[in-house]
Amino acid sequence: MIRKILIALAGIAVVFVAIVAMQPSEYRVARTVRISASAPAVFAQVNDFHKWEAWSPWAKLDPAMKQTYEGAPAGIGAIYRWAGNNEVGEGRMTLTESRPSELVRITLEFLKPFAGTSIAEFTFKPEGNQTAVTWSMTGKVNFMAKV
Repeated sequence: MIRKILIALAGIAVVFVAIVAMQPSEYRVARTVRISASAPAVFAQVNDFHKWEAWSPWAKLDPAMKQTYEGAPAGIGAIYRWAGNNEVGEGRMTLTESRPSELVRITLEFLKPFAGTSIAEFTFKPEGNQTAVTWSMTGKVNFMAKV
């Protein structure tokens, strides 16, 4: 009887591992919002890490988090580091591509509570007196993250 239970549990474990292994190894998440401002005005808020505190969702999770800036003041080469509570963690963002009023691309490196690298991208499309801003994030998912 115990042997049958162990065989059944082993079978369930094999099926579980197979299902997890077949999940995609990459992810992409994107959200779009329309803002009542010109593309250059919105672009300026994203292209300068110093301005993120006014709108970044992470800043609200830990108002006491430590923030440092390195490299260029804005645009390509700008670096933003943060270290905060367990909700915010620790990491670094490096602005790697900047096309005025069109695109901002950032390499996002998470250090704590888990290590990982993602690419964040902001695109700006004028729509009348508004700007459609799409914030997307792509990256790779290891086996344990799929579980």
